[in-house]
Amino acid sequence: AMAEEFEYTDGPNDVGDMFQRPGKPSDYMPKPYANEEQARAGNAGAYPPDLSLMIKARHGGADYVFSLLTGYQDPPAGVEIREGLNFNPYFPGGAIGMARVLYDGLVEYEDGTPATTSQMAKDVTIFLSWAAEPEMDERKKMGMKALTMLALLTGLSVYLKRHKWAGLKTRKILYNPPAPKKH
Repeated sequence: AMAEEFEYTDGPNDVGDMFQRPGKPSDYMPKPYANEEQARAGNAGAYPPDLSLMIKARHGGADYVFSLLTGYQDPPAGVEIREGLNFNPYFPGGAIGMARVLYDGLVEYEDGTPATTSQMAKDVTIFLSWAAEPEMDERKKMGMKALTMLALLTGLSVYLKRHKWAGLKTRKILYNPPAPKKH
C-alpha cells in the first residue's frame, strides 16, 4: 500500500540501535517541520495547528470540515469583513483568516474523477478522519469478532438454561390439601 512507500525510524533492535522499516497504515504521519520555530518561520510567524485530530476536535466533525472547505463565498450585503479575512458562514463569526485553498481542477485524479471542489473537500475530510483514528478499521474488525463471540455465548447460555430447567418447568405439581379434622 502507499504507507509502505515511506521509511520510518523504529527500534531499538536487539543490539539497541534504531533502524528504518517500511510504513504501516497505522503509523502516524511525519510532521512537516522539525520544530516549532521552523513551523513559525514557514507560516508568517503563526504556529500551524495539528490537523490530525481536527475532525474529532470540532463539533460536527467531518461535516464541519467539509462545509468549511466548500463554504467560501462573498459576504452578504451589510456584512463587513476586515482586510485579510475571508467570509465563510460555517466558521464561527463568519470571518476566517485561511484563504480558500480548493478550486475546481486543482488536481488530476488517476481514474478520471472530475476534480471538483466538493470532491477534493470530501477526499481531504476522509483523510483527516483516517488521520484522527488510523486504527478504526482494526477496531471495527475486533468489534465484529467480539459481537460474534457474544452471540455464540448467549446462544449457548440459553441452550444450557433450557436444558437445566426444563425438568422443573415441565413438572406437574399437584396440591392435595389436608383433609379437614373431625372433632
